[in-house]
Amino acid sequence: MKKCKFLSVLFVFTLLLVSCEKQEELNLNDPNHRIIVTSEMDFENKVIVGGDIDFGDISRGVESRTWTLPSNARIVGGNGTTSSEKVVKAIFNKAGVYDVVLNQTFKGNVYPNDNSTEPIDSRQLDTTIVVTVIDSIQSVLKAFRINPDGSTGAEINLADGAENELEASNSIRLSYTAIGEPQNVSWNSVGGKPNAVTISDDSAVDMRFNRLGSWDIEYIASRFRPTDADTLSFKKVIKVIPSTAPVTLDRVAERNDKITLEFSREIDGTSVNAGDFTVRIENNTDEMNPKILTPTVVSATVDKDEATIVILELDGEQLYNDDQVFVSYTPGALRTVDEVESEAITDALLTEFDPLDNFYTTTSYDYGFETTNVSNYVYQGWNAPWDGYDISMDLLNTHTGSQSLKVNLRPNGGMIIRPESGGNPITFPIETGKTYEFGYWLYIESDLSNLPTGTQSADIQLYADDWGGPGLIPTTFTSDMPTGKWIYQKQIFKAGAGRDISWFIRGFNEFHDYNLVFYLDDFFLAEVPVRP
Repeated sequence: MKKCKFLSVLFVFTLLLVSCEKQEELNLNDPNHRIIVTSEMDFENKVIVGGDIDFGDISRGVESRTWTLPSNARIVGGNGTTSSEKVVKAIFNKAGVYDVVLNQTFKGNVYPNDNSTEPIDSRQLDTTIVVTVIDSIQSVLKAFRINPDGSTGAEINLADGAENELEASNSIRLSYTAIGEPQNVSWNSVGGKPNAVTISDDSAVDMRFNRLGSWDIEYIASRFRPTDADTLSFKKVIKVIPSTAPVTLDRVAERNDKITLEFSREIDGTSVNAGDFTVRIENNTDEMNPKILTPTVVSATVDKDEATIVILELDGEQLYNDDQVFVSYTPGALRTVDEVESEAITDALLTEFDPLDNFYTTTSYDYGFETTNVSNYVYQGWNAPWDGYDISMDLLNTHTGSQSLKVNLRPNGGMIIRPESGGNPITFPIETGKTYEFGYWLYIESDLSNLPTGTQSADIQLYADDWGGPGLIPTTFTSDMPTGKWIYQKQIFKAGAGRDISWFIRGFNEFHDYNLVFYLDDFFLAEVPVRP
């Protein structure tokens, strides 16, 4: 007997190959050829407890077969744990890792694999398929107060109507344990800040409560395949009460050419006076002609939907992304709804401008890897080390949508590819003299502890495919970069000549002795408004 364990090719794809005209590519003209498939091959043969999985023997030249399942599985429509049918539907009743064995006797010597060019000297084969059975997701939640020094404090009661009292602008720490291998966990509360947090690990989540009132908390743990979710919600579990602590300015941002000031607590709308605020704009892009502007604040109001935010409107002055914008407040009447007056604010820097529009959405460039496949990302023939890579379209780990591009830079390898369709580059236009932000979302899977540094650093670079610029290095891999989570990487550049370009995407790992595995998703390109 000859034995082998394997997880083979895509289920449906294999079925199509068996029936297509090009049967000789799999040696199907030969009478004895092993081909075995399962309905979950594309998902590592994982099923949920009580879920079903199909096993198919579509080999040629089979004289007899016996499927043997573990004792805690059952065959749908059959008795016991063995079957001689071509296709078997099985249900597993307990979590664990199990072997499903197929014994085949062929009419003659058999070609054992898809790519076999010669038969083996045997008519019999044993094939073992490894099946992983996962529990339904079941979670246990806990919540704690957070002490002033940031440490975890006393546990609070997670129950409907508990209304655990929390002074405004204080936080709680949420944690969970779960069986069933959830891939994503979301915490949601309308009164929280942030009001929604999604994680892909078992880390704790801190949520701050600034707004007075009673608030619900919702938890959702989910898994893409096998599909499952566990949802727990608690009504009026947090009651935010007035505080005597000082109010702080937490964030200054742009919103539709206005300035928003986000405070640690809700602001009394009757206490806001535009005359108490001043704004200074500095722009040093042209070092020979720096600009300083002091536009008048013509109105100051509390956001009607979020009372922690004060909105400042300027007298006809537009903000640009290369500006430095400073906001000051001279103590007047500004106070919180729980009667705490704001202290002076001096030169608080605006740190967030209005979100930019992704220009790729108006082009044929597949910025989200949703409509292209591996064949569209063409190797550019630079020879070693630039041929030392593997790429695939990944369905399980995406930033958004249904696909991302998985990249493995092999040890001491590299990559140079270009997106193409029908042998032609997939292009997009850039305009003469305009400033752009280019970015993408990156998920690093590999351990980064052994990375080289300096000129030998591993990186990701992009070049205009006509070599007319720009040349970008959005990512240089360092040991302190976060792994196991999506992070945004970006670079600002100024276009030279206006034209249609595509990207050469270059990965560099020549001086690193280990695989470097990462995922790319949601490419971004936007014009950046700069002061004329």
